[in-house]
Amino acid sequence: MRTAKITRKTAETEISVELGLDGSGRYDMATGVGFFDHMLDQLARHSLIDMTVRCQGDTHIDDHHSVEDTGIAIGQALAQALGDKRGIRRYGSCLLPMDDALLRAALDLSGRPYLVWNVDFPTEKIGGFDTELVREFFQALATHGGITLHVDALHGLNSHHIAEAAFKAVARAMREAVETDPRKADAIPSTKGAL
Repeated sequence: MRTAKITRKTAETEISVELGLDGSGRYDMATGVGFFDHMLDQLARHSLIDMTVRCQGDTHIDDHHSVEDTGIAIGQALAQALGDKRGIRRYGSCLLPMDDALLRAALDLSGRPYLVWNVDFPTEKIGGFDTELVREFFQALATHGGITLHVDALHGLNSHHIAEAAFKAVARAMREAVETDPRKADAIPSTKGAL
């Protein structure tokens, strides 16, 4: 099984992440940020990556550190679980509709972190959640997971739908990228011989 467990402790947050790439999308999230837990549920469910996340953060200040540091820890766990990336498909993409929102995600598990983010939200908040934190999460995930990630909002009127479609689109792209390629199950998916 391609699994990982990461613990991360700073003066601002204490986080543990457990994940299994060959799962069924089981999830158990408790970050102290309700809307973020809902988004992480979508990430696990639609990627078929089993994921348990625990975060105790300084939410009395705001949600920023909890969201960003959880992205860091999930990225680190993903990189650990992938190992040398032998046999993976490497690339994934998804065009995902959710009511008024249409989001496109494309990613490469290249080891070269890069985020292209073309997503605007019509509101600054979703309930009490700052919409700018959606980008912060994906920046941390891409950086610490070694992922080249492009996310584009093609349509969207409702901030909740846009955010949820972004998480689901990235999840579906991730599902495709981490899968074992039956035609090249023993090969590193790069002409360089390493990722």
